[in-house]
Amino acid sequence: MLQTRLRNHVILLIMGLGLLISGCDESGTSTNSGMGTLEVRMHDAPASYDEVNVFVERVEINREEDSEGWMTISEPQQMYNLLELTNGAYTVLGDTTLETGTYHQIRLILSSDGHSVVVDGEEKSMFVPSGAQTGIKLNVDAEIEEDLEYVLLLDFDASRSVVKRGQGQANPEYLLKPVINATNAAVTGNIDGTVTPVESEPVVYAIAGSDTLATTYADTTDGYFKLIGLEEGSYTVAFDPTNTDFSPEDTSGVEVTVGETNELGTIELEQAQ
Repeated sequence: MLQTRLRNHVILLIMGLGLLISGCDESGTSTNSGMGTLEVRMHDAPASYDEVNVFVERVEINREEDSEGWMTISEPQQMYNLLELTNGAYTVLGDTTLETGTYHQIRLILSSDGHSVVVDGEEKSMFVPSGAQTGIKLNVDAEIEEDLEYVLLLDFDASRSVVKRGQGQANPEYLLKPVINATNAAVTGNIDGTVTPVESEPVVYAIAGSDTLATTYADTTDGYFKLIGLEEGSYTVAFDPTNTDFSPEDTSGVEVTVGETNELGTIELEQAQ
C-alpha cells in the first residue's frame, strides 16, 4: 500500500513538472501570457472654427521599440468633427483585447484627403502634408495587465492642428498638422462646474504653472463645462469670456485627484467695467 502511494505521488510530481516546463521557454520564463483590454478614446480642445473634420482610417499599436511589430486595433474609416468632442465628450476610436505587456507607441492613420474645416459657414479642404502613410505616432508606454482595461485618452488639439497658409501660397488654404496628447485615463482626474451668465460664453482653461493643459468652452445653453484628462496636481482654472461685456476671472488652487471630478460649483463672471 505504501509503495503504491509513493508511486502515485511520483507520477503526480512528474506530471506537474511537465506542465510547468511546457509553460516556459528555454530560459525558464513563463510563456503563458494573459490578456487585457485597451480602449482608445479621442476628445478635443476647442478651436475658433465652425467644424474641424478629420477622417481616421485606422488605429495601430506597436509593442516593439522599432518600426516592426505594428498591429491594427481598429479601422474606423470614419469622419469626425473634432468640435463635437469638447466639454467632456469623446468618441471611442477602438477597443481590443491584447496580450499583457508594455505597448510603446500608437498611431493614427489618416486619409490622404477628405479633411475639411468650416470657417464662417464655408467649408474648406485641408491637406495633410505628412502622416497619411506613416501615421501620427504617439509614445504611450501603455501597460496592459491581465483582465484589466487600459483607457487611453487622445486629446486632438484642433486649434493647434489647423494651420492657415499665408497669402499667395498654393491651395488648399488650410493644412492639417495634428497635435495630439496621449494620457492614461487611470492616472487622471477632471474639473467641472457652471458659469453664469451663460451669455458670457467663456473659454475655460486648466493651467499648471505656465502651461495650459486642457481647454473647453462653457455650454452656451446652461454654462456647464468639464475639463478632462488632467494629471493629479494643483491648477488655475481661467475663464476668458468671448463676450467682451464680461470680465475674465481666475480660480487658483483647484486640486485634481486621480479618478475623481472636482466640482467647482457656479462661477459668476462680472460685467466689464
